[in-house]
Amino acid sequence: MRTYFTKTIDQRATVSPLKALGVALLVAAMAATVVPTVRADDRPDTFANLVETLSPAVVNISTVQTIRGRGNRRVPQIPEGMPFEEFWEQFRDRFDEDEEPRQARSLGSGFVIDKSGIVITNNHVVEDADEITVSFPNRDDYTAEVIGRDALSDLAVLKINHENGEDFPAVEWGNDESSRIGDWVIAIGNPFGQSGTVTAGIISARNRTVGQTDVAFIQTDASINRGNSGGPLFNMSGEVIGVNTAIFSPSGGNVGIGFSIPSNHAKNVVEQLREYGSVRRGWLGVSIQPLTDDIAETLDLDIDEGAMVTRVEPDSPAAAAELEEGDIIVLWDGQEVIDSASLSRLVKRTPIDKAVDVVIVREGERQTIQVRTGALPAALAGLQQQEEEEDGENDRRREGSDRELTEGMELAPMNDSLRQRFDINEDVDGVVVMRVSRRTAAYRAGIRSGAVIIRVNNRRVESPSEVADLFDEAVDAGRDRILVLINLRGNTAHIPLRLSTED
Repeated sequence: MRTYFTKTIDQRATVSPLKALGVALLVAAMAATVVPTVRADDRPDTFANLVETLSPAVVNISTVQTIRGRGNRRVPQIPEGMPFEEFWEQFRDRFDEDEEPRQARSLGSGFVIDKSGIVITNNHVVEDADEITVSFPNRDDYTAEVIGRDALSDLAVLKINHENGEDFPAVEWGNDESSRIGDWVIAIGNPFGQSGTVTAGIISARNRTVGQTDVAFIQTDASINRGNSGGPLFNMSGEVIGVNTAIFSPSGGNVGIGFSIPSNHAKNVVEQLREYGSVRRGWLGVSIQPLTDDIAETLDLDIDEGAMVTRVEPDSPAAAAELEEGDIIVLWDGQEVIDSASLSRLVKRTPIDKAVDVVIVREGERQTIQVRTGALPAALAGLQQQEEEEDGENDRRREGSDRELTEGMELAPMNDSLRQRFDINEDVDGVVVMRVSRRTAAYRAGIRSGAVIIRVNNRRVESPSEVADLFDEAVDAGRDRILVLINLRGNTAHIPLRLSTED
């Protein structure tokens, strides 16, 4: 980069030393703040050569799905015991029998990642499909079978059916983490059924959370529309750095905000689908929440990022590693934990049974513990699973403690009657909030009748008097807030509670 600064000076003029010094300082300051100029050769003249090389490996995916039943068309129900009920039931059964199966068709995109005929696309493109057809730009069509698909990451792997064993044009994965915001990218796909459509743009943002997935998406302004789903997002080296998956649009068309699954995440999922037919995700066994500024200030912490543990599941990897409620996880296997979402993604990507060093902050002090990850239970992965019975270790009764009134809350010791009254799980122990005055900080913070106070300033409490004593200690120490861990209707959270200074 060259910086030019010119000024014509009349040699006959008299310049004071002070003025000369000021000019020199001004010149130096301007030179130090010059913004780099974008040269014309920083912008590609054309994408044509790249598109010509990559397009043969990008395919159109069409599916046929048989729909049985009446879909959203429902026969009205009549109340039980009404006149003509039997006649109405016979009519409804006949109505359903007359409905013929229907076929629904859909279009999407995909790309060949292995010359043997392995195709990557989105799960929602091929989900419940009875027939799948893969079409190449040269108009060759093939049927395909699903090797594996994963709803949580919205990825699917297909295998092209072909008898003569020919090689197909294929593209390669790239490292999405080497891409920066502002880098050029191109998308090739099948928007609105228009096969071979190419759009270009830049990476607009990274680590976007969209919907109920475990993916931190790449955001791009390269035009992505319906039918682009499953298609590739390429960098300027011709590598796949993303799988185009979603758009943000009030109208259904492109508004310059599209989302792609990062290649590093997609590659890991694809490898597992090819090997196992499903995805095996790591599991820690904790409930977590983000570390907010209020919580950090309440605990006098000098950190502003991390995931705070609100509950440790019994018989989990976290329990075996002796993680505790109130611990703040700041590093997982050498990677920074920004918030609860980032920790969830890091844990799920960790191989099962891997020993991981985890840096936590406990009572203001950093320490490292080792966790051996487990396998994410099917229930937590979105499948139904019957809960196992607890061993009764936590079925303790709090006796011999009187009720306390503090900070506008009436507190009582836990017992079986209160568990039944407020529908409190057997594995939740602590002090029960019987009622809360409306004009209090506790009520404004979200504490309600039936809440269970589990910890106060990261100290476990078992009686109302312990809660009241900790509140009094905080007030005597001149603190205006205290951190309370509560469980309310099955949800556990840390709440920074502002304390009253009045008697």
